[in-house]
Amino acid sequence: MAEFAINNNNNGSHSSPHPDYAEIVVVRHGETAWNATAKIQGHLDVELNENGRQQAAVVADRLSREPKASVIYSSDLKRAFETALIVASKCGGIEVVKDSDLRERHLGDLQGHVFHEIAKTNPTAYKAFVSKNEDQEIPGGGESLVQLYDRSTSALLKIGLKHKGERVIVVSHGGFIRALYKWACPNGKPGKVLNTCVSVFHLYGEDKWTLKVWGDVSHLNETGFLESGFGGDRNSG
Repeated sequence: MAEFAINNNNNGSHSSPHPDYAEIVVVRHGETAWNATAKIQGHLDVELNENGRQQAAVVADRLSREPKASVIYSSDLKRAFETALIVASKCGGIEVVKDSDLRERHLGDLQGHVFHEIAKTNPTAYKAFVSKNEDQEIPGGGESLVQLYDRSTSALLKIGLKHKGERVIVVSHGGFIRALYKWACPNGKPGKVLNTCVSVFHLYGEDKWTLKVWGDVSHLNETGFLESGFGGDRNSG
């Protein structure tokens, strides 16, 4: 059975990684123009807006003051990869590795549409999206919640097993990160995964891992960038 513990009030300091586990710092990308206007992105490749770039710079500054990571893994989508490059630059130019398995959930026919309009414009896809059936795929090639969960947890485990004894950073998306929370806390409620929030996992192996920090955005508290656009909740995309 997996073990977990959560600290929502992280002070920004961590002990150095232990030889028995990988410390994986999972960061959501900065804001995009589509986040700000409730437009569904999924696998569509949208870059950061200026707000998102400033958010990325602030989280980069935070991570630069914590124990050094050995590598950054990033979704290959622009909004995550650009966030990762900003973090890497601030953290001494560490390597950024693109990994398509770290992408947001594919949302099929809903991608590119404004969220509050999809019930009328794409009723079939919307019905699939809000279905309680976690095996329900989204028309147009979209993933079910089970498929997203399997992809997300497998991707994190692969990274964790490769980097035992190291600290690594993973830059991904709201839906992906929420799936990791479900993995750690099957009966918990994740709340909203804000842009550039930080979560920390310790992975010992396939059946032993802990969630040490969840969704921390203390680095944004004094910046004016805490208000987030669309995404990061159950409608994430």
